[in-house]
Amino acid sequence: MDIQRLRTDTPGCAKVAHLNNAGAALPPHPVIEAVNGHFALESTIGGYEAAEQNDAAVQRFYDAVAGLIGARADEIAYVENATRAWDMAFYSVPFADGDRILTTTTEYSSNAIAYQQVAEAKGARVDVVPDEADGTLSLDALEAELLKGDVRLVSLNHIPTHNGLINPAAEVGRLCREHGVLYLLDACQSVGQLAIDVNEIGCDMLSATGRKYLRGPRGTGFLHVRRDILRTLVPPFLDLHAATWKAPDGFEMRDNARRFETWERYVAGQIGLGVAADYASALGMTDVETRVTDLAAKLRKELADRPGITVLDKGVRPSGIVTFTVDGHDPTAIKDAAREHGVNINVTNPASHGYDPHARPLAVRASVHYYNTEEELERLLSALPRT
Repeated sequence: MDIQRLRTDTPGCAKVAHLNNAGAALPPHPVIEAVNGHFALESTIGGYEAAEQNDAAVQRFYDAVAGLIGARADEIAYVENATRAWDMAFYSVPFADGDRILTTTTEYSSNAIAYQQVAEAKGARVDVVPDEADGTLSLDALEAELLKGDVRLVSLNHIPTHNGLINPAAEVGRLCREHGVLYLLDACQSVGQLAIDVNEIGCDMLSATGRKYLRGPRGTGFLHVRRDILRTLVPPFLDLHAATWKAPDGFEMRDNARRFETWERYVAGQIGLGVAADYASALGMTDVETRVTDLAAKLRKELADRPGITVLDKGVRPSGIVTFTVDGHDPTAIKDAAREHGVNINVTNPASHGYDPHARPLAVRASVHYYNTEEELERLLSALPRT
């Protein structure tokens, strides 16, 4: 990878050492130009007219995202963020009394709230599958739960935001196929960071965001729904885009994933997200994953060698998210001090992962991307307090 070219293509790299890519990554020029160009067109000829004129770019989004994750274009829906994409998938599952939802200790609390709401409304039950000693979801424990029966859905986050690990998504998919159970993968941190193929993973539904590792606009996301299960899912709400009105008292849902969309949307964002997906594909996601993994490994080693710093990451397969604490120093204060030195990092909050019995108090989170450099890692290390 030509890192200098990629940095030149990323205006933000001239301003800051951005190590908060798990929050929102810096967009490249093509994404910026696509979003700004469409918005400028809207301002001069009108929103409806601009959408008509740029329809080819709007439609390109579906092919671009499908190509990135190994899906079909008719299995992709444009949704305004990863949470809403996940919600549209989860709330479309026809849960019934006695159904079980299996999830992991590292599940996002936002998703856990949805589980509880459905459990109370439908009589379903949420069971949290324990981890291996290294913090990764236990596949043996998952299989034991599947053998008990009554499992309607396995719902997994691919990469938790607070401990650096990558869950074994493909192995989970194999077990779900063997037991005939629906599988929803929250890939908000993995799309754009890892090489993703939904067929290899075996998930039935996958939700993702634009703003994180994919380097797309904020306020964008997408949902993948496997064609074979589409007709078994009813979105929690429909409009005249997701369904066709059949007078006098009927309607017919779309026969593709666009049944999960709404007519009104951030059109400039959809165009920009398609450009971001094409940009990632052109780089080669295997190369992206290798670069991110190598940078994160270097940062972990440098941090572990510093007295008073504890690296908190778990798992046998680490991601680009690096979490740590500094003895005697508040993580939020460290974040603020780093920003004064031109380094963007963030903090993790255990309240965001409510099922995790081992969640630490607030920790510092540095999340690297391929456009980061070793010099930027050194800038972070220099900005950290000494103990």
